[in-house]
Amino acid sequence: MTSQRAEQLTGAPNPRRAEILGAAAELFARRGYHGASIGDLGRAVGLTGPALYRHFSGKEAVLAEMLLDISERLLAEGVRRAADPDPARALDALLRWHIAFALDNPALITVHERELDNVPEPQRHRVRRLQRAYVEEWVAVLRRLAPGLPDDRTRAAVHACFGLLNSTPRSAAGLDRGAMGDLLHAMARAALEGAR
Repeated sequence: MTSQRAEQLTGAPNPRRAEILGAAAELFARRGYHGASIGDLGRAVGLTGPALYRHFSGKEAVLAEMLLDISERLLAEGVRRAADPDPARALDALLRWHIAFALDNPALITVHERELDNVPEPQRHRVRRLQRAYVEEWVAVLRRLAPGLPDDRTRAAVHACFGLLNSTPRSAAGLDRGAMGDLLHAMARAALEGAR
């Protein structure tokens, strides 16, 4: 039984798969999806390339699972935080969550920006659907804060805010994590308030 099948049956996350996904994110961010081989990925986690096939069917499956996983996590946490009955608190919670994610996962952000087109179409479609749902959580919170704001302006503001927050692979050098988090929070909050 493969580790993926065992994980599906037990519902328990497989730490080895998580380790492979983390190493793949770093490798794909540094070298690009096409610049990293299964052998490179195996060496990064102390396995032979062929041993990786016990965990994933191939490099494409690694990339697809990586981007599906982050999209599912963002949406699940976004739904939870947006549910706060106070829209100002909900927005603050969304900002803090996304900023922490962006600061902690620059390699995933880089891989997503550069490599989504290398994910097979069914999984790519699912990633995009999850991302749209995540955006809509933010849009719903902003609508509660500014009911008269047109939908297209609200959605554009959210996408612009994500552009700022997801700049961490390029912008986070030079400041410590706390200072960068505070700066991103202040700038994103000001940007969203400026849309109203």
